Amino acid sequence: MPTPPPFDLVIRRAQVATASDTFLSDIGIVDGRITQMGLALGPGAREIDARGRVTTPGGIDAHCHLDQPIAPPARMADDFESGTRSAACGGTTTVIPFAAQLKGQSLRAAVDDYHRRAHGRASIDYGFHIIVTDPTPEIVARELPELIAQGYTSFKIYMTYDDMKLDDGQILRLLAVAREHGAMAMIHAENSECIAWLTESLLDAGLTAPRYHATSRPMLVEREATHRAISLAELVDVPMLLVHVSAREAVEQIQWARQRGLKILSETCPQYLFLTADDLGTDDAYDGARCVCSPPPRDAASQQAIWTALADGTFTVFSSDHAPFLFDSPEGKKPNGEEAAFPYIPNGIPGLETRLPLLYSEGVMTGRLSIHRFVELTSTNPAKTYGLHPRKGTIAIGSDADLVIWDEHPDAPIRVTNAMLHHAVDYTPYEGRMLDCWPAYTIAGGRVVWDGHGFLGTPGQGRFLARGLPTLIPRKAGRRAAR
Repeated sequence: MPTPPPFDLVIRRAQVATASDTFLSDIGIVDGRITQMGLALGPGAREIDARGRVTTPGGIDAHCHLDQPIAPPARMADDFESGTRSAACGGTTTVIPFAAQLKGQSLRAAVDDYHRRAHGRASIDYGFHIIVTDPTPEIVARELPELIAQGYTSFKIYMTYDDMKLDDGQILRLLAVAREHGAMAMIHAENSECIAWLTESLLDAGLTAPRYHATSRPMLVEREATHRAISLAELVDVPMLLVHVSAREAVEQIQWARQRGLKILSETCPQYLFLTADDLGTDDAYDGARCVCSPPPRDAASQQAIWTALADGTFTVFSSDHAPFLFDSPEGKKPNGEEAAFPYIPNGIPGLETRLPLLYSEGVMTGRLSIHRFVELTSTNPAKTYGLHPRKGTIAIGSDADLVIWDEHPDAPIRVTNAMLHHAVDYTPYEGRMLDCWPAYTIAGGRVVWDGHGFLGTPGQGRFLARGLPTLIPRKAGRRAAR
């Protein structure tokens, strides 16, 4: 009998790019893991010629919303099947969406419900963050620490939205849990009272179009909440990650904190690089509802500040904040089938599939970002921040075989259309944008799930990931010593 090949899959002559190095190598894969690297490896049962193509670790989208329970009539368009399909076709091989606690519900019930929603549907690996909306003494003292120990090592806190926001005392108690048990606390920083006052004033004046969503959430409400969140983390002496930072004034607060030696991590998203408040439309146009998200897109000066902060290391991770709602649907951007005043338009835009191509094309290929910084932002840092490294986030022997082989074609750019995407949403906010690259192959756990032409994955192939503690910032767990 012939001897079987030593590898399930070999990637030949890949121009491997990690967060620190670039080198030429074959990549040998067995049972979903990288087992050998070097030139002239033995044969594989399948081989892919990556000659002349950059190969990066699979993307980790550490902030996305899939099939998250929300108040009717709204309903998210993407579940774990369509969402992970879309992610894979755009080069993402791991997602970490949110198990959201409802008021009065236990965290365990929220996590169990989310497992039911994910089971058998995901085609790539996934973990869960927890959203804490009702931090009762039982949850703070017992339930959250137990879940952290079981691999749910990050949780999200909201400073806005009536059904989710926590006060400063509740936030402090949760930050103390993060410190004691080594978890990563994520904070949505916007001043809820300022937003409520501005919203009431705008509605009283009859200013209801989608564009006033941005007016109701100006930069200063993000700036104030960012500073307050940083101060709370400083008081507890715990690392914290600020999610979806949108504005130059919030960036300045993060840089101020870093200069003081505080362990403040931060995240931004494509909408703050490629959209502005102008995309929310005019008083007479409802189409701008497509781009209603929180925080809202800002101005051109903030776009430049976000690009600069991506390049200089201010930002830790780059996520999509994919929050998918149909535009023309009573369950989406037209609640109950009608055009709504801006406070009642479901917040969020789709972006799982376009996240990596947008940043690679407009960041790496224009020279704004190095390929190493791209990998750091989209894969390595998310893996370290959320307890997945070195299993995820790098190309190394022993790591999962999660890889993206890139096609670069600046002479024949790709025009982004919603028809080419694989989500279940009826629009993309990036319709018509020209990109100079797209993944030629996405490989998840040693399986080709995208070949440049079609989706090849299978629902149920994705595994739930019980995550370790964050490793990006060394720290000691334990109660803060009194001063």
